[in-house]
Amino acid sequence: MTDDAPAAPAVPGRFPRVPEDSLLASVLLSFMATAGLFYVNIMAALVDGLISGAGLTPRDAGLVASANVYGAAVGALTAVFIIRRLPWRRTAVAVLLALISVDLVSTLIKAPEALIAIRFVHGLIGGLLVGVAFAVIARTKTPDRTFGMLLVVQFGLGGLGLMFLPRLVPMFGHGVLFLALATFSAVTLAMLPFLGEYRTPPRPAPTATKAAVRWIPLILAFAGIFLFQAANMGLAAYIISLGKASGLKLGFITDTLGAANWIGALGSVMVVILGLKFGRAKPLLAGLALTLVGTWAFHFSQMPWIYLVANIATAVTWAFVIPYLLGLCAAFDKAGQMAALGGFFSKLGLASGPALAAFVVAGGEYRGLITLAVVGLLLSGMAAIAPALALDRQRVPA
Repeated sequence: MTDDAPAAPAVPGRFPRVPEDSLLASVLLSFMATAGLFYVNIMAALVDGLISGAGLTPRDAGLVASANVYGAAVGALTAVFIIRRLPWRRTAVAVLLALISVDLVSTLIKAPEALIAIRFVHGLIGGLLVGVAFAVIARTKTPDRTFGMLLVVQFGLGGLGLMFLPRLVPMFGHGVLFLALATFSAVTLAMLPFLGEYRTPPRPAPTATKAAVRWIPLILAFAGIFLFQAANMGLAAYIISLGKASGLKLGFITDTLGAANWIGALGSVMVVILGLKFGRAKPLLAGLALTLVGTWAFHFSQMPWIYLVANIATAVTWAFVIPYLLGLCAAFDKAGQMAALGGFFSKLGLASGPALAAFVVAGGEYRGLITLAVVGLLLSGMAAIAPALALDRQRVPA
């Protein structure tokens, strides 16, 4: 990826650039990475708003949401191959303007077929933006801190969206959902001029030999990621509708989801603290076990306190387990390509979950959806544990 023209903060008319490795830069980069996929963080509000505000069936609303993420998966995969050839800042500006335009057009559309098509296009564009943002983050001295900030931004703002957007849809219609996404992109666009250059690093010299990729454990890791994301997002997309069907008040549901998102960030903090102190298998087993229990508890959502605890528990474990699953892919390929593919399978799971759930809940069958999510999580654990144990056995004791 080529660079934009060098910054010159002292020249009149230029924007001051924040230090490239500062905490403020991490915040700005986190907004850029979040803008392309923010609808994932408010998926439940999006699906419920399309049902209540646009009159879509639960099946059609789920397919619209999944089309958005399928597009993002394709866009992110495309970005892997073209990202070094593009000037990141100008690309980000063009992509954000395109996202705003598509979101504004989406406010005028209620036909499910048209929404599915236009949201797929939105996902393609957003996936490219995520690829650009991740490439820039990788050029910082402390990318781990920026990725940590990214989770804070996603969980924090996602919690606000889940808390307030479902309450606005009855007053302003489904268009308020897409206006919120357009506003987020506009705010991100205003932040871009203040970011540093983040020049492209030189290509490494070709090596004489290339380490062989261990495909069997890697494929199992990909399967674990796909199943984990699909099971979680399939249920999460309909979590508001589940609460309503269980007789809970909308205010309680949205407050619960907002609080669960904020508390869920603790899961990623625990990963930073624990790291590989206990290896990979033990944290994965513990996290998956708690996820299974929390997901099964949604069968008793008619009891408000269980709905509350189950949402918080699964939010924490979701943020805790997925970094370890993605880390499996990186551990089997130090070049980083398999980690990028792991991200692709993650998005594929996030898209496939709501797509499958859309057919399960077509008749208002939420118990079947909960059971399906539990089965998916169980299969995810069975797929991931073998590669995790294999890596743990290779670890050199400290």
